[in-house]
Amino acid sequence: MKKIILPFIVALLAFFTALSCSAYENEEYYKNRGLEGTEINVFNWGEYISDTYEGGLINVNAEFEKLTGIKVNYVTYESNEDMYPKIKNGGASYDIVIPSDYMIERMIDEGMLLEIKTEELPNYKYVSEDYKGMYYDPDDRYSVPYNVGMVGLIYNKTMVEEAPTSWSALWDERYAGKILMIDNPRDAFAIPQKILGYSLNSTDEKELVDVAQMLIDQKPLLQGYVMDEIYNKMESGEAALVPYYVGDFVCMQEVNPDLDFVYPEEGVNIFVDSMCVPECAQNYEAAMLYINFMLDPEVAMSNAYYIGYATPNQGVLDHPDYEEMLENKYLYPESEDMPDTEYFHNLPQETLTFISNLWSEIKIQGTDISHIYIGFALIAAVTVYYIVRKRVISRRREYWYDNPEKNK
Repeated sequence: MKKIILPFIVALLAFFTALSCSAYENEEYYKNRGLEGTEINVFNWGEYISDTYEGGLINVNAEFEKLTGIKVNYVTYESNEDMYPKIKNGGASYDIVIPSDYMIERMIDEGMLLEIKTEELPNYKYVSEDYKGMYYDPDDRYSVPYNVGMVGLIYNKTMVEEAPTSWSALWDERYAGKILMIDNPRDAFAIPQKILGYSLNSTDEKELVDVAQMLIDQKPLLQGYVMDEIYNKMESGEAALVPYYVGDFVCMQEVNPDLDFVYPEEGVNIFVDSMCVPECAQNYEAAMLYINFMLDPEVAMSNAYYIGYATPNQGVLDHPDYEEMLENKYLYPESEDMPDTEYFHNLPQETLTFISNLWSEIKIQGTDISHIYIGFALIAAVTVYYIVRKRVISRRREYWYDNPEKNK
């Protein structure tokens, strides 16, 4: 999902050089727990953590290992939809996973997450009040916020004729063969939904078919569907337009200054990624230490600069060395520039299945899907037939029961 480079390193150099000589907060919290020599399995988005000492930053997992004596086994995934079945099917045990809001809601509903004892985390005090009591975890029992972002439109200023203002630019035939599309169903569906004025959480099957048809119509214009491979394509100038996450744009622009970013006028998806402990966790106490460590202002600052996303950590937001990032108009838009936003929510299983089937139609067949409307009509007709038939049979039985003399 989120490939990382090192923006704003120069500004951080003095700050982290000074910090490197000091201890992490509550260092004794990590000691004498009998966990030295154990392991923790962390499942996170691709390259979604500071993993270098360059420029005064810190290698988060390496520092955690030094501090605790716990070995970190770090595995990555590209999307929530890739992560979910691996946790659900129990093919591997993970102690930490970092899903997005709507997927956290789903995993809570399905009993896939353990409660987090936030009252036992000294650094939980650094979680901004703005990101507590979120809709997907209203009692803050199962998740601890990690990063915040929005989806917008990345474009190459040298390859488009005018700065786009609408998601409809992704259907502009002038850019045929130079348009990329995000390769997961919720994010991909969200764009036509906004154009058509539908909710990002629609369960209306006709609306979802309308959305799928727009994506089918778009296919001849596409260079391809992408996730992490977006970076090479946009940084090298191979593509002109792509919908993607703002933090990744901030990183890509450091490599290619010709790139720019806009929040389209129709509105955008906003998301919160949070740290969770799956029900399959084998080292719960180590998971608590890891979450607390990630909340440490030094660690959270390094992650915030390295990843390029907005942070929910108040200790970082209040630090004077973070002012440069706070001034970034893409990560922290002024109130008058803030787009209309909507969170994804978990959807009923029948809707998720329906979307998955439509996505398969889009990706594999890529043909007109108007036949689905015919399918709706046939299903409705069959349903009506059986309802009427059942009622007729029931009434006949009632008649013969009430008039036994007729049944001779």
